[in-house]
Amino acid sequence: MRGLQNGTFLIFIIIVSLAFAWVVSPFYGAILWGVVAAIMFAPLNRKLLSLMPKRKNLAAVVALFALIALVIVPAILIGLALADEVVGLYEQVRSNEFDFAKIFANIQGNLPSWALSLLDRFGLNDADAVAERVSVGVSAILRSLAQGVLGFGQSAFAFVAALGVMLYLTFFLLRDGDRLAKQIGAIVPMHLDIKQALVEKFATVIRATVKGSVVVAFVQGVVGGIIFSLLGIHAALLGGVVMGFFSLIPAVGTGLVWVPVAIYLLATGAVWQGFTLVLCGFFIIGMVDNVLRPILIGKETRMPDYVVLISTLGGIGIFGLNGFILGPVIAALFMAAWDIFGQARTFEEEI
Repeated sequence: MRGLQNGTFLIFIIIVSLAFAWVVSPFYGAILWGVVAAIMFAPLNRKLLSLMPKRKNLAAVVALFALIALVIVPAILIGLALADEVVGLYEQVRSNEFDFAKIFANIQGNLPSWALSLLDRFGLNDADAVAERVSVGVSAILRSLAQGVLGFGQSAFAFVAALGVMLYLTFFLLRDGDRLAKQIGAIVPMHLDIKQALVEKFATVIRATVKGSVVVAFVQGVVGGIIFSLLGIHAALLGGVVMGFFSLIPAVGTGLVWVPVAIYLLATGAVWQGFTLVLCGFFIIGMVDNVLRPILIGKETRMPDYVVLISTLGGIGIFGLNGFILGPVIAALFMAAWDIFGQARTFEEEI
């Protein structure tokens, strides 16, 4: 009878847990980023607690305001400026302010004979036809971005609600995170060493992903955007954001953005701007990753670059922006679980 009761209660726990997950699923992104924010600002919260050990609420509030000032407000301002730039650029393309045929003809006029022969071989010597294809492609991309911006504006209430949930949860995780972690750890039916290893791996990957990817991407995007702006390149903010996103790709990364722009500048006769962009791309934008990443994450995560890349892109493909965190975390927990399992099997065989 006791076994039947325990089994029934276990089924009830599973059903209630699934129901709870279903109820909170509309805010799973806010919950995820609340956990990420709490992990990232936990050291600051602990520092504040050491200065005022009996003021847990105040310490959590100060850490939360630091999060808002350092992350939330700048992100919102950049997002608003980016939205304005994308919509403006789309309107310019739609109203034919950009004469792509003239631009391509200008490029052709500055290309050497071997390059013109190469274009002819690929059927790209007709300036009007190429301009039409480029115009359609650029318009489609910008239209999708502009529709996303407008759709985001129409769902502003949902964004504000999600942001409120995230900040509210972050406050309580900062204040009560250690106690909650102990309570959850006591309930989870795993060996203590395994639980500790998985929790440490989870927190380590969160910190490594945010510091080693988000911070590096942000810095590369800012540096790239500033360089674009100083060189008078149109849509510098959009270029910086795209560079930040492509910085996720090892080796080439931001080069997927600034290299074509540099080629365009050189081909259209803007020689000093093109060479300046090439030099800045190699020695400033490119070096940010090589210098910052080892300083920020050191040896916190031992995941190979290809696993980080595939899990990040796969996570983004499945979960959207949230996959930026979820992808590497799932990959790290997968590797950690199999590593622990392998160690346990080896220990059993030795015995």
